Amino acid sequence: MLSVIIPSYNEEQNIEKAANETVKLLEKEKIEYEIIFVDDGSSDRTYEKICACAEKNSRIKGVGFSRNFGKEAAMCAGLDEAEGDCAVITDCDLQFPVEKIAEMYSLWLDGYEVVEGIKESRGKEPFFYRLFAKSFYKLMSGFVGVDMQSTSDFKLIDRKVIDALTALPERNTFFRALSFWAGFKSTQVTFEVRERENGKSKWNYKSLIKYAVTNIISFTTAPLQLITVFGGILLLFMAGMSVQTLIRFLLGSAAEGFTTVILLLLLIGGSIMMALGIIGGYIAAIYKEVKGRPRYIVSKRTDAKK
Repeated sequence: MLSVIIPSYNEEQNIEKAANETVKLLEKEKIEYEIIFVDDGSSDRTYEKICACAEKNSRIKGVGFSRNFGKEAAMCAGLDEAEGDCAVITDCDLQFPVEKIAEMYSLWLDGYEVVEGIKESRGKEPFFYRLFAKSFYKLMSGFVGVDMQSTSDFKLIDRKVIDALTALPERNTFFRALSFWAGFKSTQVTFEVRERENGKSKWNYKSLIKYAVTNIISFTTAPLQLITVFGGILLLFMAGMSVQTLIRFLLGSAAEGFTTVILLLLLIGGSIMMALGIIGGYIAAIYKEVKGRPRYIVSKRTDAKK
């Protein structure tokens, strides 16, 4: 059985169409399925729409969070709920083409355990948004050691992969990178990102920056290592400046004034504050992990048996 996981946040306009198009495809391809909508604490009628779809089709079920926990938590909840032999994670806005699910499933039948959805293009996005996203994934590619610039959350994973990921104890997850980290036999399918038909994207520059910082800290310690590298470079620079200053003093040509001193103090002070900020980010992440709070809280579900 294939589990289709659809995280949803304020998507009341898209729930019914997403359900209908997914069901139509899976029944056409004669694929046994379940569809799991995860309402990420929506403030509109998203959960009501999910309930309406579940009443019409017993293979559709939904869970609702007590508040907005974020897409990463919603994907984790979907994997926890999934009962299928494999699972596909897709979006409610249908920007990920539904027909690619059949192609992914076919590759899974051929023995692949992870089928990555790779974007051929990012669709129509603002220039600065596209630039920021490209820069972030280029940076993450260097940290992780794999090319993540065209990856997405749209992917199929085998039951073995699902069990491996849901067994991870960490609270702050980066699903897109964890599927690479987990290994397993993988392949790719390419797709064109479609335009959103209804509603607006929930991503803005602030949320994208927060997403980037959180995921970098949760997945790699490279920024901490960069502090050491930058400190070494700064130390060499300061050594060179010290030698130059000493020579000029001995030759009697030392410059008067505090301009150089002030600039050096600003450079060192700024570097220290930046380093403390990075270290503080990791300490905050450790604090969240140590508390051991759940990734999400489910307050309602359409399947009353659970």
